[in-house]
Amino acid sequence: MLRTFVRTALAALALGLACAPAHAGSRIKDIVDVEGVRENQLVGYGIVVGLNGTGDSLRNSPFTKQSLEAMLERLGVNTRDANLNTKNAAAVMVTAELPAFAAAGSRIDVSVSALGDAKSLLGGTLLVTPLMGADGQAYAVGQGTVQTGSVSASGASGSSVTKGVPTAGRIASGATVEREVQFALASLPEVRLTLRNPDFTTARHIADAVNARFPGSAAAQNPTIVALRAPAGADMISFLTAVEQLNVEVDAPAKVVIDEVNGVVVMGENVRLSKVAIAQGNLTISVQETPQISQPAPFSQGQTAVAPRSDVSFSEETGRQMMVIQSGASLSTLVDGLNKLGVTPRDMISILQAVKAAGALQADIEVM
Repeated sequence: MLRTFVRTALAALALGLACAPAHAGSRIKDIVDVEGVRENQLVGYGIVVGLNGTGDSLRNSPFTKQSLEAMLERLGVNTRDANLNTKNAAAVMVTAELPAFAAAGSRIDVSVSALGDAKSLLGGTLLVTPLMGADGQAYAVGQGTVQTGSVSASGASGSSVTKGVPTAGRIASGATVEREVQFALASLPEVRLTLRNPDFTTARHIADAVNARFPGSAAAQNPTIVALRAPAGADMISFLTAVEQLNVEVDAPAKVVIDEVNGVVVMGENVRLSKVAIAQGNLTISVQETPQISQPAPFSQGQTAVAPRSDVSFSEETGRQMMVIQSGASLSTLVDGLNKLGVTPRDMISILQAVKAAGALQADIEVM
């Protein structure tokens, strides 16, 4: 019975794959952003306390000492003339991203990074820190225990082992939103969709898909912007909910991305080649040093000497023929041909750059 069930499931899966469209397209919500609906960056300066002797050295970090004195003074403790010598506190920069339409009282995550010469923030507690936006207004307040996810240990001889970055951490739900960013999306007569990868064809496809569902509601203004206007009698939120579920075919320019450091080559689907011939071979040069010892004749008053001897040889890999790629060849043809030549990713980088220089690669090359 189990075998019968497995065969039935595999047959159903194969039938589903066979019936699936070759190009299902992408949802509009996955390729665009709604203008104005975005996150806002917040930043603040704070103090982390409770460190196990891994905090800032107050002599090397005067801003930490000044912050501690100011904080204690606000709490009624005067330490202006005292000699503070603690290593259990550290000055930190606190960053967070305020989500779109975040309501007052909601919680957001914050990141904490050491500003001075602290060795680790593990186990420390961030004191109340206002987080401000670009306009200088405080939009959230952060506080909580810092988690670094790192391990650090050191011995008396000075040896140490560190895994991860102990001077940077995170506080999950460590800030409370105090001020909302006002954006009346529902009352807007028109919204604009911004493509994450600008393209004329994709923008046209989006406008056509929206107009097919809601006639006269969309217009592609440029490769990046598609303007939307809600139909009569429909609110903007419901309209956008329906629009973002529509599927469109995404087009992209032919591009080859090369990461020379890691030897990675990524080629797009639309890469094409003109007729070109490619040959690739490896030349290996070997230099071997074999020192020889020269012994003098007996009773000749001579000295033993070492005479250098170098053997230089080279070998060139044979058996590979020049490959001819016909005009209009696709990405799969190019990859199959290069694989037949047995090239490595780094060899492929040189070949692609040479083909581009010959004017036979119909794509842009981006070197990272």
